Amino acid sequence: MSILDQLASAQDRRDEALNVELAERLAAAGSASAASIRELVDGLTHPSKAIRHDAIKVLYEVGYRQPALISAYVDDFVGLLTSRDNRLVWGGMTALGAITPVAAAEVWLHVETVLQATQDGSVITQDWGVRVLATLAAADPVYAQRVWPFLFDFLRSCRPKDLARHAESVQVAAATPQAASELRQVLGQRLDDLKPAARKRVEKIVSAL
Repeated sequence: MSILDQLASAQDRRDEALNVELAERLAAAGSASAASIRELVDGLTHPSKAIRHDAIKVLYEVGYRQPALISAYVDDFVGLLTSRDNRLVWGGMTALGAITPVAAAEVWLHVETVLQATQDGSVITQDWGVRVLATLAAADPVYAQRVWPFLFDFLRSCRPKDLARHAESVQVAAATPQAASELRQVLGQRLDDLKPAARKRVEKIVSAL
């Protein structure tokens, strides 16, 4: 049976349980799942929207568990970032978020596309975009030089209710005194915008920098 025939939509299921179970089996199979993963990547351009959506779901769920299994498909996931289908956009960014820790150099080649998609994207696209960019910044000083100005501007302008979440994603990349100092300054300037619970989370980050 084709791997696409095992997707939830092909089984007339509207929930995601089958897709997650399929991802778990593929991740557990390791390199033996390579052909199935290739078929799922091909499924990202399937005529059926439901198949496309299920395929990206399974792929990033595999990535959560075994990022190396999907790390060869950076170009395919980046290609989704300019799709008119928002589900594919944020799914592609989610997949990139899963694999950037093991494929930073490959993702870096597409940093401008990632930056644009993060700037313009939906909440989920932005969440994962910030994580991708923070991972890049932590991976290489050259990457950091390009990425940090964007991240600082993003933190200055994002919605107050989102600031704590994004700051927690970015914190791990503040590995140099200069980055930590500027991040501390940016976050400190926004404390008065925050509700008590969010302020407490951000203050914890500031004190740890």
